[in-house]
Amino acid sequence: MLSSPGRRLRDAWTKHPIAIPGVFNALVAKMAERLGHDAVYLSGGALSASFGVPDVGLLTLSEFVNEARTIARATSLPLLCDADTGFGEALNVERTVQLFEEAGAAGIHLEDQELPKRCGHLSGKSVVSAEAMFAKLRAAVAGRRDPDFVIIARTDARGVYGFDEAVRRANLYLQAGADAIFPEALENADEFAAFAKAVRAPLLANNTEFGRTPNLDVATFAALGYCMVLFPLTAYRAALKSARDTLADIKELGHQRERIPQMLTRAELYDLLGYAGFEARDRAYFG
Repeated sequence: MLSSPGRRLRDAWTKHPIAIPGVFNALVAKMAERLGHDAVYLSGGALSASFGVPDVGLLTLSEFVNEARTIARATSLPLLCDADTGFGEALNVERTVQLFEEAGAAGIHLEDQELPKRCGHLSGKSVVSAEAMFAKLRAAVAGRRDPDFVIIARTDARGVYGFDEAVRRANLYLQAGADAIFPEALENADEFAAFAKAVRAPLLANNTEFGRTPNLDVATFAALGYCMVLFPLTAYRAALKSARDTLADIKELGHQRERIPQMLTRAELYDLLGYAGFEARDRAYFG
């Protein structure tokens, strides 16, 4: 029997530093598992984009949890979920944790932004008081049923009040019971190294594209002191560009022939879906 999702995530980052790719649907999660990844991630930015809206806190808790449940059901990999600001104040956060845990997630990260929240790599963010975030984290820890369910505290303070305040908040959030820390939008390798020296905890680096953070590799982040490296929208951005170029070909050329070599074949797709197993079980049920 598998251990709990939270336990599997903790075991993974303890063994070696892990890349955690963002998966934007259940099939991509299956793909990540086939390729040997250790964990997968549900990004709030990707989920919002899939609804055709920006990542400014418009989606509801139910929409996040429903997607988490669909992905968690499709893979045995532990699923880390973006839980934005917790969908309310402390009591709301308590329920947020319980619903994500019931959905099969391994853990969540909570951020200290104010609503309307913004992408962590954009200017114009604002953050709640450290005391308000402390209360949310206490509620998150109290709300979980499985003590291994992972609570990661994300701080956006670096872009608002500077590096020292991000460090201060991170250490305060650990006192509230956070299992790991996610410092958003650090700006160079020296900052990542200094943060790791000042905050003694499991640390997560966000290796997003087109942001303030340099695109280092997992081994480099590991050497700087980070045991988890998120690639939150990497596969999604690549898929969107491919979709756009394919749609343009259909419009401009009237066919898709140039794109066929870049596609999964029907056989590859059916294999990923486990199509043969479904057909065999169907035949067996009818004798």
